[in-house]
Amino acid sequence: MSERHDVTAPNDPRLIELRERLGIVRTRIAAATEAAGRQGNLPELIVVTKFHPADDVRRLAALGVADVGENRDQEASDKAARLSALGLRWHFVGQLQSNKAKSVVRYAHAIHSVDRPQLASALARSIATEQESTGRGPLECFIQVSLDDDAGSHRGGASRLDVPALADQLAGSPGLVLAGLMAVAPLGSDPDAAFGRLAEISARLLEDHPSASGISAGMSQDLEAAVRAGATHLRIGSDILGSRPALR
Repeated sequence: MSERHDVTAPNDPRLIELRERLGIVRTRIAAATEAAGRQGNLPELIVVTKFHPADDVRRLAALGVADVGENRDQEASDKAARLSALGLRWHFVGQLQSNKAKSVVRYAHAIHSVDRPQLASALARSIATEQESTGRGPLECFIQVSLDDDAGSHRGGASRLDVPALADQLAGSPGLVLAGLMAVAPLGSDPDAAFGRLAEISARLLEDHPSASGISAGMSQDLEAAVRAGATHLRIGSDILGSRPALR
């Protein structure tokens, strides 16, 4: 069945809106990168499309977006299947249950939320099966680190003390690539201080794993602080896509 209209047509109102919003965010990223003395070293932009329709992802692809993020497996797997012809790189950025590993490795280019040994083991088993079946490439894995002193913080993430062992586990698992670290600034905190702690943890990680240089940090409200701290990947949602659609 054909679509009612071409959502990537130049006169599509939503496409025009997304182009404007995307341009503003890209300008912010470029300005932050220059201010941080990182000219020519722009972070990778991951547009987080959770709760937004597949047509918005089509529009973003038409605007040059290559990396999209999702935080729910059911939604991500459906979009990835429907939009497989676009050649997008899918990043899973939310909390992940171990029993979803088999599904996620079918479409994900990277997982940004590995926070415990059980999940790392599940991903290693699942990627081995998937590679044997389809020949897909390796799965990039970021360790999610908690930057909150409150162990019960809902932001999630592994303790900084648990990072070395988890890093060794991921690096030693065939089919998995230890890409680096991910974190979310704690609610109400100074993002510069929070991401500064993340940069320190990253520096220690690099002593044992020199190739794990990725730092996935920064969202709509704190991307400048993340860039100052050396973020290599920014996860931006609302400033590009706007408020989430009303549930029907």
